[in-house]
Amino acid sequence: MVWTSPGIISNVKLGLDLKGGFEILYTAVPVDENQEMDQELLREAARSLQMRADAKGISEPEIYPEGEDRIRVRLAGVENQDEVRQIMKKPAELTFRSNNGCEDPSEFCKIELNGSDFVEGAADVVFKENTNEPLVSIQVKDKDKFKEVTQRLLNNGYRTQENILAIYLDNEIISLPFVGFVSTDGTATITGQETFEEAEELAGIINLGALPVVLTEKYTQSVGASLGELSLQQTITAGIIGFVLILIFMLGFYRVPGIIACVTLTVYTWMLLLVFYWMNATLTLPGIAAFVLGIGMAVDANIITYERIREEIRSGKSILSSLRAGSRNSLRTIMDANITTILAGLVLYYIGTGSIQGFALTLILSILVSIITNVFLSRLLLHLLIRANIAKKPAYYGVKEAEISEL
Repeated sequence: MVWTSPGIISNVKLGLDLKGGFEILYTAVPVDENQEMDQELLREAARSLQMRADAKGISEPEIYPEGEDRIRVRLAGVENQDEVRQIMKKPAELTFRSNNGCEDPSEFCKIELNGSDFVEGAADVVFKENTNEPLVSIQVKDKDKFKEVTQRLLNNGYRTQENILAIYLDNEIISLPFVGFVSTDGTATITGQETFEEAEELAGIINLGALPVVLTEKYTQSVGASLGELSLQQTITAGIIGFVLILIFMLGFYRVPGIIACVTLTVYTWMLLLVFYWMNATLTLPGIAAFVLGIGMAVDANIITYERIREEIRSGKSILSSLRAGSRNSLRTIMDANITTILAGLVLYYIGTGSIQGFALTLILSILVSIITNVFLSRLLLHLLIRANIAKKPAYYGVKEAEISEL
């Protein structure tokens, strides 16, 4: 545990309230007024937002649909929050336009293609063989439609205003590529990007396509990086103080069983962190609160067991018989308490959202780990000590000789 703990702790993923970042709850309305909002449309919008976050290089974004018309976005470790929020919401409509039929020849009013016409994720950056110029390779779903568009625009001349297939993001021009050939296989390349970064950004925008919904911010929460770090430090400090006080109490009041409790509580803490690491779960402030609460519930299991053992010792039974009887009589009480708490946690997880679900999940995991460590492992260690003739005196359990009744 000493060897692995630093690596586990450093790799546990922290939520935005500990790392800094922001959370937004969007309400979604279909772009097409004739289309009904359903779960598939909501999931498609969430996937599009996920792609935007990935294209921006945001580490491990949490984006998921919620309810019938909401999408929750959590982005931790983001410093330029205003810029990211703009990007997340801005690509509401990606269109490819020509100036065919426009009153002003310098404008592009006719929409030839939109973001949904392109194969998802197919836009990529390639390089021209001779000049190593960065190009954007694209692929459309309807080859015949793309062939008709490119042929018509190419017939208007080469490298003229009528030959341009302008790329718009909402109503803003992001690129003005010329149509250089008729595409018959549904693929083409877009030139004009001076740097690889520009080409990569354009490919990312095309891959994002058009959002199928209009998003409105219903709720937003922003946490600065310094505030999140301060919250983390204070929470960890409080948790360590509480943990040490529990260990001191168990050592002073229960003697040898208290030593075992200290060992199993330490194993419990390490195992719970390990579970979080394996699950790649996000640890938030409510999650840490549930973590600390779980330590208190874990020590409860030890206290109930040790008190029953002490009662059996006072009745005049041997130490080994007291362990067996106390463990058997306390198990049902401990399991009943843990099962009822797990049921409450499941209800919280099912009905709740966001941080409430995080609290519920951490609480459930902490109880399951507690049963392994502070019920079964604790009894195993105490049983081994007694069978090894190391802890057979009543004083080792905080029981005085005068308190023991004669059988």
